[in-house]
Amino acid sequence: MENLEVIQIPHKPDKFKHLTQSLRRLGRLILPDLAYTHLWNLTHRVWTVVRPTSHVHLQRYPSLLLKSNRQQITVISANLWHDWPFKRNIIDRLESFAQLVESNNADIILLQEVSRSAELNVDEWLANRLGMAYLYSRANGSSEIGFEEGLAIFSRYPIQQPVMKSLGKYPSTFVRRIALGAHINTPVGGMLAMSVHLGLLKSRNTSQHADLRQWVDSMPVDFPVLVGGDFNAHETSPQISQVKTTWLDTFRHMHPAGDATTHELHTPWGSSFHRRRLDYIFLRHGKPDWRVLETKHLATDKKPHSDHRIVLTRLALSPTS
Repeated sequence: MENLEVIQIPHKPDKFKHLTQSLRRLGRLILPDLAYTHLWNLTHRVWTVVRPTSHVHLQRYPSLLLKSNRQQITVISANLWHDWPFKRNIIDRLESFAQLVESNNADIILLQEVSRSAELNVDEWLANRLGMAYLYSRANGSSEIGFEEGLAIFSRYPIQQPVMKSLGKYPSTFVRRIALGAHINTPVGGMLAMSVHLGLLKSRNTSQHADLRQWVDSMPVDFPVLVGGDFNAHETSPQISQVKTTWLDTFRHMHPAGDATTHELHTPWGSSFHRRRLDYIFLRHGKPDWRVLETKHLATDKKPHSDHRIVLTRLALSPTS
């Protein structure tokens, strides 16, 4: 794609890489050539899956720069549900999502489970379809095995200064959880927008929440931070309660009571049996200071884009900003 940059992200030394190099030297000494080749190919594929994310893909500018007099911005957070290995109806689901984005005039999109495969790179498809600037980072899998998935941020306005962090005190070898962020210069003020997707296991999820909070709260307090994503924790969990002590839960700010479900499990015959709120948009106030105009959950009855509902938040500058 035009103007697409690949930017290296500093990361800790990879112990597994050093191990594979040692195995490669040992295998060369003791194995026949054919057996060595098969072993090395297998080891290399495993390494590409477990290696830390080392780069992001960035298209800084949208294909069409908007001259807008709007005094508000609309933010969407969505889990796109990669549905690996089936990847069912993915183009139809992406088109349904794109139409929701357009019908709600979204300016910033925070995405999870953005997949890349031999057939389709979802980040590139959406960039072409929506004409937005975007940032993408792999989280899990690898192009070497034909499938990977990660996080992305899309914007109608220029994207600058990407940041990324691996989350959790003890990251899993094969399933990594990261936070991906970027500075976005909107016509009514700048902010750091961040997409996250946290783990399913309670112990790891708790550690990732703590790591994320510490990282965000260590950033300069005079800069607003918007954090959206699939937190994989219901709003009654201790993790979310801790988050809400310093960040504004934009949905509950506008809707103090009532159902807030964003994900539910169904029986084979269609009835719902497990309903949870997993998806959020949080705001850490800064300067300029933003106020929440509206927050709601979106779905479509035509062709659902995912098994999660979209979270939409509209923001405007506070009168004192």
